[in-house]
Amino acid sequence: MSLNGKHIIVGITGGIAAYKTATLVRLLVKSGAEVQVIMTPNAKEFICPVTLSTLSGKPVISEFFTANTGQWHSHVDLGLWADAMVVAPATASTIGKMANGIADNMLVTTYLSAKAPVFVAPAMDLDMMAHPSTTRNIALLRSYGNHIIEPAEGELASHLIGKGRMEEPENIVKALDSFFSERRPLAGKRVMVTAGPTYERIDPVRFIGNYSTGKMGYAIADEAARRGATVTLISGPTAIRPKEPQVEVIDVESARQMYDQCISRFGETDIAIMTAAVADYAPAEVADKKIKREKDEIPQITLVKNPDIAAALGKEKRPGQILVGFALETNDESANALDKLERKNLDMIVMNSLRDAGAGFGTDTNKITVFTRDAAKEYPLKSKQEVACDILDNIAQAADCAQCDK
Repeated sequence: MSLNGKHIIVGITGGIAAYKTATLVRLLVKSGAEVQVIMTPNAKEFICPVTLSTLSGKPVISEFFTANTGQWHSHVDLGLWADAMVVAPATASTIGKMANGIADNMLVTTYLSAKAPVFVAPAMDLDMMAHPSTTRNIALLRSYGNHIIEPAEGELASHLIGKGRMEEPENIVKALDSFFSERRPLAGKRVMVTAGPTYERIDPVRFIGNYSTGKMGYAIADEAARRGATVTLISGPTAIRPKEPQVEVIDVESARQMYDQCISRFGETDIAIMTAAVADYAPAEVADKKIKREKDEIPQITLVKNPDIAAALGKEKRPGQILVGFALETNDESANALDKLERKNLDMIVMNSLRDAGAGFGTDTNKITVFTRDAAKEYPLKSKQEVACDILDNIAQAADCAQCDK
């Protein structure tokens, strides 16, 4: 693993998920990392420092100095020693202190001194997680360059069900290992991926949609994260989540919502990959109550055009940005794909056909052809994970060519 020989600070705060951090420390040490645990005073109420000292092989640090000897613990030295810092669990209180520079304990002071990348694994009740102050503080941490390991959904300590469970230690280690992996050609790049369908509401219980599951877009987002990119995944309604915990997910429902999110984020994006199956039309009016079935009347629904997201981004695309579209076709596949490539000012378009067995909606496989303005590459049927690798390999080649043209 790429963690062998790395110096990792594990910061533990006062939340019930602190019990998981013993496993995290054990897995990091097993991976060859040298681990220094720093605990907030409240964290010691949830897990014994002796346990963590035994697992890490180092005395646990909690205070600025050792009470009985007066030995000073230098947060500056620790910040220089570390190759990475992981705060897990990160409570709402500590996240707020980190975001706003409130250095009233050893953990936050070390964080402010750290030169290494910092990974934050939030853990709290769902209402705390959803509170505007928490979302703002997490956004601040992300804007500083911290890596947020999104919490999972499930039963919480309050016995409520929702988002707030600290990500499992195995996935946190996986995120670190991915970060330090030698194959990081997208390190420093910001990648935006759209995935899934959009739902266009007719009334509170009905919508216009399609069969997209989001599997292709999620596979691309995961692979881009494994290659070192900072990934934002703008997802329509799906039943899946990314496998890579560092992928930021923005959930939307309608084409208009997806459009707004894409437009607001495209300016800071290096690579945009538009895999979502966006509805072309939406009802002109949405009923505020369920439309009742009448005996002799059939309701008429007037449709209006949704914004063309890829075309709008193509108009805004600056030199150096790469914009990739998708074309799911049923006839005249190549001609339709090339028309979209030109008309929407794309750098690349990935085409697949519903006439190919194993391709299209709902499958775990896909069969694609990648078009640029100069060439076309056809690939055999593969798993969507393998297809994601092929697509990103083509994007990397296009990025290299763009650099050579400068």
